[in-house]
Amino acid sequence: MLKKGNGQYFMKGISFLLLACMSILVLSGCWDRVEVNDLAIVTGAAIDKKDDNQIELTIQMFIPKRISSGSGQGAGSGGEKVTETISHIGRNLPDAISKLQEGIPRQIFWGQCRVFIFGKKLAEAGIQEQLDFLLRNPGPRERAYVYVSEVEPKTILEISPNIERFSAEVLREITNNRIGMRTTLQDVEEKLSGVSRAAALPYVKIKTEQLSEGNPLKYIHINGTAVFNKDKMIGTLTEAETRGVLWLRDEIKGYTVSVEIEDEEGLVSINSVSTHVRLTPQIIDGKWRMGVDVVTEGDIVSNETHVDFENPKLLKKVESAYQESIENRIRETLQKLQHEMHTDIVGFSKEFHWKYPKEWKGVENHWDELFSEVDVTINVDAQIRREGQITKPGALPRDEVKEK
Repeated sequence: MLKKGNGQYFMKGISFLLLACMSILVLSGCWDRVEVNDLAIVTGAAIDKKDDNQIELTIQMFIPKRISSGSGQGAGSGGEKVTETISHIGRNLPDAISKLQEGIPRQIFWGQCRVFIFGKKLAEAGIQEQLDFLLRNPGPRERAYVYVSEVEPKTILEISPNIERFSAEVLREITNNRIGMRTTLQDVEEKLSGVSRAAALPYVKIKTEQLSEGNPLKYIHINGTAVFNKDKMIGTLTEAETRGVLWLRDEIKGYTVSVEIEDEEGLVSINSVSTHVRLTPQIIDGKWRMGVDVVTEGDIVSNETHVDFENPKLLKKVESAYQESIENRIRETLQKLQHEMHTDIVGFSKEFHWKYPKEWKGVENHWDELFSEVDVTINVDAQIRREGQITKPGALPRDEVKEK
C-alpha cells in the first residue's frame, strides 16, 4: 500500500530550498539573491551516446506553477504534467549542459536531481568521463541513484506515471523499496576505484500492458542488473541472478522465496525477515578459497500444499527446501560471474585484500583471472520463524490435511 505522504517528499525538498534561498537573501542583500523562481530544478537526468560519439543529455525539470495548492496528486490543477523534459547534444556532458542552459531562461539547478540514467550504448562504451563530471561538480548529489536503461534513457523520463508526480520519482520510490539493486553515484565511484574495479547498477526497461480500452499502459520496470568491469558495461544479470548477488552482499531485503516440498504438490512461500551473510577468505597451499555462510529466518506467508506445519518433521522439509533454494540461487549467480563474466561485484576482492594484504599485491592486476578460480563453499542455515496465523492449510477440509 502506498503511503499518503510519499508524493510530498519532493515538495518538502522544494520548501527547504525556498527557505535556504530566503536566508541567502537576508544575509547577502538583494544584489546576489537566489530565488526558486530563478531556478530550473532538475528532478532526473538521462545521458546517452549518439552514433557520432557525441553525448545526449536529457533533463526532467520541475514546473512549480503547475502544482495546485494542496492537491497532492500526480498532475497539476488542469491535469498537466508537473515536469517537462528537454534534450540537447554536445561533444561531452559539460558541452551538452551548456547548450541546454542557452535555451532555458532559468539557471539549471542539480540539487534536487535524485536519478541519473545512463543509456546502454554509453554504458558499453564507458561512463568514466560522465562520472568524473558528476562527482567533481558540487551540484549533483553523491547519494543520487544511478541506473542503466535498456531503451533510450530519455524515454524513461518521458513516461507519464499514474501514481507518482513524475517518472524520476517513480524510479526513486521503486529503488527505495529495496527489492532489487540499489546504487548511488558514490557507490559507483567507490566500486570502480576500489580493489575489484567492478560495479553493479540497476537495469531499467519499459514494460507495456494493453488495457481493454484506450492507449497501452507504459510503466518503468527494474529488470535485473547491469554489470560493469572497470567503467564499461559487459553484460546483465536476470532478476533471479540479481537476488543471488544481494544474498552474497548481505543486502537482501523483503524478498519472498517460493519453494516446492518433496513429494508434495503446490508451493510454499517464505518471506525472509532476517539475514546475515559472512564471507571468510582463505589461502591454503596457494589455493584461494572463499567460505559463504548464510544464516536466515523467514515467515511462511502462503501454503498451497496440504501440509500441516504443526508437525516438526513436515516443517523441517520446508526449511530444507528453503535452504536449497537460497544455495542454488547463490551458486548459479557465482557460476555466471566467475566463469562467464569474470567480474567480481560481490566483494570477494575486498575480503582477500583485508585479510591477506601482502598476497593481494601480487594478484591485484589480474584479479579477474584469479576470481574465476576461487573455490567457493556455500553453507546455508535457513529456518522458519513463524508459520503465520494458522499452521494448517487455510480453508481445506480436515480429512485432506497431511499431518504426518
